[in-house]
Amino acid sequence: MTDTAPSIPPLLPAGTPGIPVTLVAKAGWPATEAGLEASQRTYAAATGFTAKAGQLALLPAADGSLARVLFGLGATDEAGHDRLSAGKLPGLLPPGTYALAQVVGDAAAEAALAWLLGAYRFSRYRSAGPEQPRLVAPDGVDAGEVGRIAAAVALGRDLVNTPANDLGPAEIEAAARALAGRHGATVAVIAGAELERDFPLVHAVGAASTRQPRLIDLNWGPEDAPRVTLVGKGVAFDTGGLDIKPSAGMLLMKKDMGGAAAALAAADMAMGAGLRLRLRLLIPAVENAISGEAFRPGDVIRSRAGLTVEIGNTDAEGRLILADALALADAEAPDLLIDFATLTGAARVALGPDLPAYFTEDDALAAAFEAAGRTAIDPVWRLPLHAPYASLLASKVADLNNVSGGPFAGAITAALFLRRFAPNTKRHVHVDLYGWNPSTKPGRPEGGEVQSARLVYALLKERYPA
Repeated sequence: MTDTAPSIPPLLPAGTPGIPVTLVAKAGWPATEAGLEASQRTYAAATGFTAKAGQLALLPAADGSLARVLFGLGATDEAGHDRLSAGKLPGLLPPGTYALAQVVGDAAAEAALAWLLGAYRFSRYRSAGPEQPRLVAPDGVDAGEVGRIAAAVALGRDLVNTPANDLGPAEIEAAARALAGRHGATVAVIAGAELERDFPLVHAVGAASTRQPRLIDLNWGPEDAPRVTLVGKGVAFDTGGLDIKPSAGMLLMKKDMGGAAAALAAADMAMGAGLRLRLRLLIPAVENAISGEAFRPGDVIRSRAGLTVEIGNTDAEGRLILADALALADAEAPDLLIDFATLTGAARVALGPDLPAYFTEDDALAAAFEAAGRTAIDPVWRLPLHAPYASLLASKVADLNNVSGGPFAGAITAALFLRRFAPNTKRHVHVDLYGWNPSTKPGRPEGGEVQSARLVYALLKERYPA
């Protein structure tokens, strides 16, 4: 594969001349309209511009060149207002240099981030595309911060979008090592006989593939800082194993490492900001394939934590690899433990593709988690860890089964399964995400997405400032 342009063009330096772009709320349109030149008011009226959400007006100068851009935000006081709506602009505007006008503070930072997130293009397998419009960093905005967040999102999106023939466990490891190299972190990788001995569930899930499974362990930050551990599900491709998925169910399974991508993106943001924490990132990286070495329904495997697990379904492999990683994380009882996983279809049935489910027993942490989601425009929804449902994971031959005995509460029983492997960590959040945008929305192009990564960074930034 040849090198390509950055997935997101960076912001241009503040003060660079650019065509002004005015973001206009519906309530503010009369005042904005009054400030236009007479010819521009006439043009806006002739084209029907009323500042409806997503509406665009390209206002000409006297010589016919583009003088100004108006972009409608709609009713910004309504509950459904999209704070990333400016992310539509890179796909609407002609090539050129643009500068946000009459927007300051948090609104300017949000608009700049939305622009960058919407400018993302996955071009690894394409010929050079058309030139993209570029945005000047707004005055007073921390362009470095906005750029770091966007670049981390692009890193994660690129990983999810890369097909499995070019992204296996070794390539996930390479991405973690490259990230560590940029930030001065250390990486240890456990594979082979050591993995089979110490992380038997990770080994069992990955044993059928010719691409060796592994446990990736990245560490960064001072030893005496609060310990934060992120765990990401790294299933590079999921056939379902011997409980094989139908062909339609495999079409998007390159994204089954979306949890690892989200964890890597969140770690990139946290390290880039120099937050005051001791960060640990654990990624069990496997391919759930089929061969004579595949684990089977009915097998019983002793986990790293010592609990025995009966395999009720080989397509519930994500919770198995996470269980061993969580047991390792739990051994040092970190101040905060967050795991990310594309885990259950049940969460998608309940909440759809845009809204990850999350689970925690800590109500104060839940409130902070949701507040961070609102700050970062990265929403989530809490589902309950309903303890009585744990009985659904009962096994007649082992400590527990990896699936419940029926069709109900699949996301909850998966979360309850994982909770068994981190009993010593009080502040633990499990995020069940989709990792994919089924269609393009402002700032969220169709394809891979690192849902909850920006949320987690906002939470860490609030709790462990640099």
